Formats: sequence, structure tokens, C-alpha cells
Amino acid sequence: MYQLDFAWLLLILPAPLFVWWLMPPHRETSASVRLPFFDEVARAAGVVPTEGSVVPKRSWPQITVEALVWCLIVLALARPQYVEPPLVKVEPQRDILLALDLSQSMDARDFAAPDGTSITRVDAVRAVVSDFVAKRPGDRMGLIAFGDAPYPLAPFTMDHALVQTLVEGLLPGIAGPRTALGDSLGLAIRMFEKTAVPEKVLILLTDGNDTASKMPPLKAAEIAKTKNIVIHAIGIGDPAATGEDKLDTASLQKIATDTGGRYFFGGDQARLQDIYNELDRITAEDQKQLSWRPRIELFYWPLGAAIVVMAAWYILTGLAGLARRRSLA
Repeated sequence: MYQLDFAWLLLILPAPLFVWWLMPPHRETSASVRLPFFDEVARAAGVVPTEGSVVPKRSWPQITVEALVWCLIVLALARPQYVEPPLVKVEPQRDILLALDLSQSMDARDFAAPDGTSITRVDAVRAVVSDFVAKRPGDRMGLIAFGDAPYPLAPFTMDHALVQTLVEGLLPGIAGPRTALGDSLGLAIRMFEKTAVPEKVLILLTDGNDTASKMPPLKAAEIAKTKNIVIHAIGIGDPAATGEDKLDTASLQKIATDTGGRYFFGGDQARLQDIYNELDRITAEDQKQLSWRPRIELFYWPLGAAIVVMAAWYILTGLAGLARRRSLA
């Protein structure tokens, strides 16, 4: 659509009429003597007469041109614009960080697939997490893998295809054989410190207990709570195991409840899929839409037209006057 940014300036269109009416041109008369023999007197006096100033009256074509130029200038001052259709930008209001345990125990083949076959824990995690990422097009996603130490694989990004590619390439043991659960929470806190979104969600998945962290997991959870980070914890290990392979259910439950999250236990791929479906439901998408309409300035068109019309008028009147003088000569 077209619009005038300063449409109120059109009110000054009748200004020349008010000036003409309130301040008419000054006129005066003076006495003069007409001499039928003026040329003889001038020659006798040795004076060569010259033409005096003549102020001709405005003709209707001149008035029309000047009025048109004035209207074009006022139109340019009113700043005509072409307003394009609105553009909408969706701004995510939540960052979701996925922290995945890649210790050597994730290679255990004790997960039941939907078809009844046994698959490794990491295979089940890859399929389910990749599907979860695909369902969250409006959230920025980040990815951490941890074993002996936590490693940031992907910063918070809207490039979900990249995150899915990284998830599909995860291998057990690439981060070390042990589990640094507390340190992974500390890394997550540092990554969230660089974001400014209202909601920060960490989805933590592990199959064992903390065996390699310098920071205790519960202490890290306390810090996360002060940073308004919600942690959902998912355990997929064996709570009845012993040693490093035992799933620390109590710690995971406390980490989740203290930060306002929930704890889930996934015993097979179907249950793990249900867990991520539930997380997708309880973390409903919340986005902020920013809308603006690009504007194209058009003031130079009436301004250029005014210059062209005025220049053409003066050129034509100048040529006409030159032709008259030549004809008189």
C-alpha cells in the first residue's frame, strides 16, 4: 500500500493563495509626460535610451505550471512511501540443552526395540532423541556429550538438522568410559549463562552414577536452581546393578525435583519414546513473533517531476522570447 508519512503537510497546499490574498504586490503610480518627439530630444541631448524594467503579468499557463510545481514539492515533503507486506520473525523463547551420557556402558545390548529385538542403549537414544529434536522447530537446541568429562558438541542453534546429524553420529565411549554427571551439569550452567531467553531447560540422560566429576551433582543442581534452569532427568540404566553401572535413581530424582523438573525411567525403547513425547508435551512451544513492514521511500519522484516541469517551462519561455526578439530585429 502507498501512504504519506507526513500527510498533515498537505494542509500547506493553499498557503500561496493566503500569501497572495494577505500580501498583495505593491503598486504605485507616478506622473509622466508623453513626448511625441522623444527620439529627437534624446539625440539632441546625446542620450541613448535603454529599455526599462517590465514586470509582465502572469499568464494562465505560468500560473498552472507554478501551481503544479508547488503541489509536487508539497507532496515530496509529505514523504510518500510504499509499504510492503508485513514480515514476521519468530523468536524462540526457550533454549533446550540435551546432555547425553556416552560412557562405555551405553554400549550394553539390553534395550528392547518395538519389534522385540535387543538393541544397544545408544541406538535407542539416537533414534528417540533425533525424533524429539525434529518435533521442536521453534526452540533453540544445544547438545552435550559426557563420559570422563563433558564436551559441548553443539551450541544453542536453530539448525536442528545439524543437531540431528551429531546425535546420529554418537558412539559409546567417545567421551571416556566413566560418567562425569556433575561436571556435565556445570558445563550446562555455563552454556545457559550466555543465553537471554526466559526459559532454560536441560534434559539429562544417563545410565549410571557419577564416577568422574569434580563437582558433586547435587551441588551443581543447587546452582542450576539459582539460575532458573529446569532439569528433566532420564535414567536408562539398571538400578539393581552394583558399582559404576548402578543407576543413581535417588540423585537423579533430587536433581529433577529441586530444579522444578521431572524424573523418568526408561527401561526399553518404547518407554524412552514415551518419555520424550511427555517432555515434548510439558515443554509446550512458546515463541515471540516480531512483525515489521519494510518501507520504500518515493519522495524523489514528485521532487524530480517538479524540477523537470520547472526546467521545461523556463526553457520553453526562454526559447519563445528569443524567437520574438529575432522577429522584431
